Amino acid sequence: MTGDAELFALVRERLFTAVIGDVMDQAGLTRQFLPPEIRALDPGTMLVGRAMPVLEADCASELLGHSGATDAFGLMFRALDQLEAGEVYICTGASPRYALWGGLMSTRAAHLGAVGAVLDGYHRDTREIARLGFPVFSMGSYAQDQRLRGRVVDFRCAIEFDNGCRVMPGDLIVGDIDGVLTVPAAHVADILAAAVAKVEGEDRVRDMILAGRSTGGIFEETGIM
Repeated sequence: MTGDAELFALVRERLFTAVIGDVMDQAGLTRQFLPPEIRALDPGTMLVGRAMPVLEADCASELLGHSGATDAFGLMFRALDQLEAGEVYICTGASPRYALWGGLMSTRAAHLGAVGAVLDGYHRDTREIARLGFPVFSMGSYAQDQRLRGRVVDFRCAIEFDNGCRVMPGDLIVGDIDGVLTVPAAHVADILAAAVAKVEGEDRVRDMILAGRSTGGIFEETGIM
């Protein structure tokens, strides 16, 4: 694997979250799936990219006020404008009271070459995002705005979801119909090689099943099921 373009293509063409998760379990990386409530806006979406983690926090600016238009969203504009090609905007830290992502954010991210957004909360502007075809994974759609309710407080930082899954800048993010996971950057090459080998093994097991072999016997022989 010589670069991200080839790596992303490999994942898209040959792999999926279930098999990647299985080989991470075997490697002792057992908290790599994001919470199961985070799902694709379009169930057919396959997301592969490098993490650009974003930390959000609740606030109450209708009570506290703010110093200017830019401050109304904290560091969100800076985080959005610094997205790079192949990156995924991945955000946690907020309570589920407002949307963390919308249509104009999707337009800007797509223009910069980012490949998706993953949100531990809601998105809005669903029709606009669907027309763009920009991959978004979230807890669902909810139109209430974050402007009076939340701020981005940091980005390109370590973040942790409430199920213990931690994401670092540059980790590999993979999402599909079965969920979203993160592969630590230092383990990407080994994990993907093991996942490809497992897919090839599962193909052989499928052939054994279709040939009438028992699942118990197959597992005893191959260790795959």
